[in-house]
Amino acid sequence: MPKFAANLTMLFTEVPFFDRFERAAKAGFGAVEFLFPYAYSAEEIRQGLDANGLQLVLHNLPAGDWDAGERGIACRPDRVAEFRNGVATAIGYAKTLGVTQLNCLAGKAPLGVTEDVLRQTFVENLRFAATELKKAGLKLLIEPINTFDIPGFYLNRTLQAVSILDEVSADNAFVQYDLYHAQRMEGELAATLQKYLPRIGHVQLADNPGRNEPGSGEINYPFLFAHLDRIGYDGWIGCEYKPAATTEAGLDWRQSLVK
Repeated sequence: MPKFAANLTMLFTEVPFFDRFERAAKAGFGAVEFLFPYAYSAEEIRQGLDANGLQLVLHNLPAGDWDAGERGIACRPDRVAEFRNGVATAIGYAKTLGVTQLNCLAGKAPLGVTEDVLRQTFVENLRFAATELKKAGLKLLIEPINTFDIPGFYLNRTLQAVSILDEVSADNAFVQYDLYHAQRMEGELAATLQKYLPRIGHVQLADNPGRNEPGSGEINYPFLFAHLDRIGYDGWIGCEYKPAATTEAGLDWRQSLVK
């Protein structure tokens, strides 16, 4: 049976951040994830989790100036020191929050930088991050993101991610497989999940088009949920979608699409 975690960056956005923990618990979620914790103290977030009986299953490493449009800095050769400082910050939060895995966003490829330099920078940063996270007992994730939503995003396909992880050669580094992004870039969701299951550390979902609730678009979620069970995926599935109305109004997909 799939285990679903509410993505608080996308769900319950009509209320302040700390009110979302209670809303998630009342909606029947036992776990949550979100993009970044760094605007708040780790102790505040921990209180919100504990008060509502929630587990935190994922957050990201610092990813540059998000409000200015940056979507990660791990592939940028001019931001290596900033990236590595961010790894230490993220580990500090993870220790307090009890999260066991952190996602690294590659970022948009800067103009004028060759593919060789981008890849070398990304690989070296990932080796550094994987080493530091392993000391803390954490997994490192990397996430391919579609280039329709984020033009220029460096890491955008599963095969590319696996190839980079092969080069990094860290036993605590995995792919974060987002079904929505993968559908937009490459399709073949079931076959890819089965082929690369040992390399996948976390799964996220949204339907396409629109990035709304499962069941609102073209992805066959009843099949995929059953498929994930069949192939032995036992991790969390992060619900990183945009509710078409309110979150609660659209949550019946959890009963109607899970067989």
